Amino acid sequence: MTKAQESGGDDRWQRTLVQMMQGQAYRELAAAHLFGHGLQFVPEMRWLKLFTWHIREELEHYEAVARMYRDFTGESVEPIVNARLEERPVPLAGSFYELAMAQFLYDRGGFWQLREYEECSFEPYRKVVRKIVEEERGHQALGERLVVELTRTGRYDADKQKIFERWLRQGLLSFGRPGSEGARYAIAKGLKKRDPAEVMRDFLDDIQAAMRLAGLVLPPLAALGIEGPQRPESPAPGPESALPRTERSAGQPAA
Repeated sequence: MTKAQESGGDDRWQRTLVQMMQGQAYRELAAAHLFGHGLQFVPEMRWLKLFTWHIREELEHYEAVARMYRDFTGESVEPIVNARLEERPVPLAGSFYELAMAQFLYDRGGFWQLREYEECSFEPYRKVVRKIVEEERGHQALGERLVVELTRTGRYDADKQKIFERWLRQGLLSFGRPGSEGARYAIAKGLKKRDPAEVMRDFLDDIQAAMRLAGLVLPPLAALGIEGPQRPESPAPGPESALPRTERSAGQPAA
């Protein structure tokens, strides 16, 4: 008997948990793909060792979510994740600087998203998430440090804002659409803590210091195709988004 059959939860509750697990498995394997591809740009042994450690950890997290999914559903999550990666492949970095930016923003977005499930009312999910969050803490400072150090060389002044916006968008997509009915349901059932708008606000506050050190400007989120929180306390908007219009999203997932 699977955990879903034992749980006694209704169909909506079970579908929501399945969606959460599938989304988390996708993010973990997507991160492994992203950083694995980026190894070709890593110039020094000290960074190479850190990035390979990070990839191995992402795969361990994927395996943990996959085990939980099989226990809950009796099925493998791998065909679903592989199909999603083929349909919606993770963006890939084209330089060491862009890899550092992905580490800073895409990985940090995943970290903030996961923290919303630390008190999940479904114990197996809560246990897996708490372990992943604890291990992910070590990644946060690495990307921020690299971005600030590399930006200060002046070699990336022409491209830094465009690269920042590309990966800021990817980080924000981790949270889902603010105010969705699905988010309200998950909160009401104790599966997650807060609406995505609140998490986005904390994430954006968290990256402000590094942005200032690197001379980066927070664009209007609508310019990135992101429906986000109202931020009246934000600095005056900078120039229009550096992303080409073809790279801006038409929207973000509800979950």
